[in-house]
Amino acid sequence: MPPIVNLENVGVTRGVTRLFGSVSLGVQDGDRIGVLGLNGSGKSTLMAVLGGRLEPDSGRIAVTRGTRIEMVDQAADLDPTATVRDVALHTFSSGADHHWASDSAVRGVLTGLGLGNIGLDTVLGGLSGGEQRRVMLAAALVTDADLLILDEPTNHLDIEGISWLAEHLLARRGALIAVTHDRWFLDAVATTTWEVVDERVEIREGGYSDWVFARAERLRLAQAAEERRQNLARKELAWLRRGPPARTSKPRYRIEAAEALIADVPEPRNSTELHSFARRRLGKDVFDVEKLTVAVPAPAGDRVLLDDVTWRIGPGDRIGVVGVNGSGKSTLLRVLTDDPDDPAARTRGLVRGGTVKRGKTVEIGYLSQDAAELPAELRLLEAVSEIAGTVNLGGRDMTASQLAERFGFTHAQQWTRVGELSGGQRRRLQLMRILMASPNVLILDEPTNDLDTDTLTSLEDLLDGWPGTMIVVSHDRYLIERVTDDVYALFGDGRLTHLPGGVEEYLRRRALQPVTAAVSTPAGGTSVAAPAPVDAAAPTRDAGELRALRKELQRLEKKLESLQRKQDQLHAQLAEVGADYAKATELNGQLRAAADEHADTELAWLEAAEQLEG
Repeated sequence: MPPIVNLENVGVTRGVTRLFGSVSLGVQDGDRIGVLGLNGSGKSTLMAVLGGRLEPDSGRIAVTRGTRIEMVDQAADLDPTATVRDVALHTFSSGADHHWASDSAVRGVLTGLGLGNIGLDTVLGGLSGGEQRRVMLAAALVTDADLLILDEPTNHLDIEGISWLAEHLLARRGALIAVTHDRWFLDAVATTTWEVVDERVEIREGGYSDWVFARAERLRLAQAAEERRQNLARKELAWLRRGPPARTSKPRYRIEAAEALIADVPEPRNSTELHSFARRRLGKDVFDVEKLTVAVPAPAGDRVLLDDVTWRIGPGDRIGVVGVNGSGKSTLLRVLTDDPDDPAARTRGLVRGGTVKRGKTVEIGYLSQDAAELPAELRLLEAVSEIAGTVNLGGRDMTASQLAERFGFTHAQQWTRVGELSGGQRRRLQLMRILMASPNVLILDEPTNDLDTDTLTSLEDLLDGWPGTMIVVSHDRYLIERVTDDVYALFGDGRLTHLPGGVEEYLRRRALQPVTAAVSTPAGGTSVAAPAPVDAAAPTRDAGELRALRKELQRLEKKLESLQRKQDQLHAQLAEVGADYAKATELNGQLRAAADEHADTELAWLEAAEQLEG
């Protein structure tokens, strides 16, 4: 099948910087491509070339006749006087109305993206920048484009919206290219990964998990000198290995091929040891929230975000907070970080009742979504060093320069003025300054915004063994699942709900929420809601059934290993038959039969693993 878009020896230069030297790529109908790369590596430029918005300096682009390409970039430059309907139906119309795109279809997409409460006649000037960008994304999703190019489509989406978008794109016809730093989204959607690095594009089959393995293997075979990148890839691979087997859809025999890569990687996080160390740093009290009520002004009357909530946060607790946009996650963090001894803290119009008691030894490091004031006149290294000269992270003393290198800043970049940094670089600087202050409580509000995958894995590596209390609000499922132990959710009912099943339980509860009654407040006044009731339609398994599933999984794993050995033996015999074509035909038939049986057994393994995980 010929590609619908083909790049041949394309080169792009910006100023004195060459982004691409001689890149050749092809996109076929039905491709699902995820694009990774460091900030500033040229990902958005490559998308602009593919989308026909930018002419390359060299090489040629061939597009199959009649191919329709639509692109949504990170900036939403829309007419503030236009309505949602105008944008959704006419932005990508190319001079013709989308007669087939009904109002109901547009409403369905808007609802999936978290804008179900916005009418089609709403004027864009009254929407936030994030809401406008989601409207633009909806406009692209209702088209019949042959190739859809999305630059950071998960920005401004909550976990539920990201999950919906992944399902929608998988069901959609045509090709897709998505630039994203959301690792879960890449794993869910991409069948091919492009890595933009060093003026070229590396192509790997599969999503993020496959890319991590291929990258680590490539570095190992080449004995790469860049040890920092290798260690990040190997640490990430170690975490993937110790997660649920069905997470990466790789049978154990296949995962064990990576053992040599991760033999000397530290053991999984020792939560007991970290809790013990945190108690020595923090004492026994961190936050005691008693009967807290929080409300925000709204046109139709104050909207209650938290209603009579009681919550205990102890030393070493690692908590992830999830919820739809506007449910009050950031407000909850602001209430926790307010100085309890400051009378003005309660007069900001948020807290209407209850108390927040903070432990005497608590030192908070707070990363908000807002751009913190940074010393624009200082060099980056000076801005980090003015907080502290060294910091101990994970039992290792690090200088400001070493920490900056850990966060992706070369020695030359460390002397760049803060005022000249990009948005992603400023976010990294904020994180470094917080860590250099040696807090014992970290409160992070969307810490992954604007960070590339290498910086994300470096940050997660640091947080994974960080000995203190941590509260993280994030739409990044990968981060939540890796660095936190408990997940709480805000469902908009005024309660803070503990979810033992993590993000998956959150999504199940959100799907059932329209027909599920709210959990009643337990006796004693606490409003941390009980775990979700089990869906009556979902089958439950007793201990005997679980043992049977585990035995079946072990049987299938042994069979897969046996079939793999059989195929290896047949390959070896085929290599020795020489000109005996009859024997070669017989062996080839046996090899095909073994391969088919192997594929069927692998599918059975995946189904058993998913049942056991469920």
